Amino acid sequence: MQKLTEFQKNILNVLVGEPKYGVEVKKALEEYYGEEINHGRLYPNLDKLADRGYVDKLSLDDRKNEYAVTDEARAEIRDEIAWRVESYIDGSDDREKELLKAINGEK
Repeated sequence: MQKLTEFQKNILNVLVGEPKYGVEVKKALEEYYGEEINHGRLYPNLDKLADRGYVDKLSLDDRKNEYAVTDEARAEIRDEIAWRVESYIDGSDDREKELLKAINGEK
């Protein structure tokens, strides 16, 4: 994954699933951070993610855009999550073993 800030990674996490309007992304991030997210912080980061190919920006009208995470970003997010999980667990209990199997695509 290209160098992304934690804030940008959190934007991608919010966008996994259904496409969202910028206001919906803002609200989800505010809930996560427990504080107001400034438009001047959010929208430039959404634009950077779109420029890098991690987010599709769909213009709905002159004032409203909808954002969706791309397949490329989804794959890279999964790889990063797998790397982090594998770094923190050793499979010493049943839950960890099941998680490792899931990450590795085993049944």
